[in-house]
Amino acid sequence: MKKVYFQKMTPTGYKQIEDEIENLKKDRPAKIKQLQEARALGDLSENAEYSAAKRDLRHLESRLRYLGKQLQYAEIINPKTDGSVDIGTTVTLQFEDDDEYEVYTIVGKQEANVDENKISFDSPIGRAIMNKKSGATVTVEAPAATYQVTIINVEIRAF
Repeated sequence: MKKVYFQKMTPTGYKQIEDEIENLKKDRPAKIKQLQEARALGDLSENAEYSAAKRDLRHLESRLRYLGKQLQYAEIINPKTDGSVDIGTTVTLQFEDDDEYEVYTIVGKQEANVDENKISFDSPIGRAIMNKKSGATVTVEAPAATYQVTIINVEIRAF
């Protein structure tokens, strides 16, 4: 029997996947039409438009299957309200080595985006701070270095 692994994610992450699926479904008829028009041009063996349209439709279908599986195996996590770090909470961290502060939102793996300060619960920082509360100083063991951070604030924000 195959073991099923659920993907932890925030309600916002789940909604983003639903929205992407809707957009892809809206694009699907146009991709099919492009393929039909390219097929009508004749000789399929040397028809670059046909090959490109076929590839684009395959990519769209593949993405739809992948996103559908993401939703099928999603475990939506609503953050705990006990003040501890959890998926969906926003944390302010003080990096002890250089006294810098950063604010991160803890999210599921597929939602992580460093440019938006969204880090995975399974990242080195995420693992170190999960279930800890404000005031805790923890050691982060990253591949390149080990360092300490202090949790300054934990809050639940609407993202």
